[in-house]
Amino acid sequence: MEPLNLPATLDALDPIADFVLEAAKAAGLEKKAAYRLRLAVDEIATNIVTHGYEEMGMTGDIQVYADMDEESLTITLEDTAVPYNPFEQDPVSEEELQKPLEERPIGGLGLFLTIRGVDRFSYERVANINRNMFLMLRPKEGAPDVQ
Repeated sequence: MEPLNLPATLDALDPIADFVLEAAKAAGLEKKAAYRLRLAVDEIATNIVTHGYEEMGMTGDIQVYADMDEESLTITLEDTAVPYNPFEQDPVSEEELQKPLEERPIGGLGLFLTIRGVDRFSYERVANINRNMFLMLRPKEGAPDVQ
């Protein structure tokens, strides 16, 4: 697929979601896997727009890439916003997840869903570029189609 390059605004989220779902379909991901991938990418893209650019008074773009081989589909988001390594945040604990919504601290749940929702999530900062990578394993040929 051709990469997608969009201004980093909330208006970019729908085209990014469409791109991810198209790539998931091309990779043959089941519906649940495609949904988890879309949710994970949406969470990080929203964080890039709101925390990485808007709250910092910056403007910029988000590039979205899809790479597929026989084993996996990888969606990559790149931006030039302020550095943000999701793995440097305190993870949401199981104890916090069991609390009623009104008692939970704000933040962290989207990142939790991102990391748990894909087969592999990674982040790197290269030069001035944040790179978030979401890998989903493709179903094996002949495997039952679980929806």
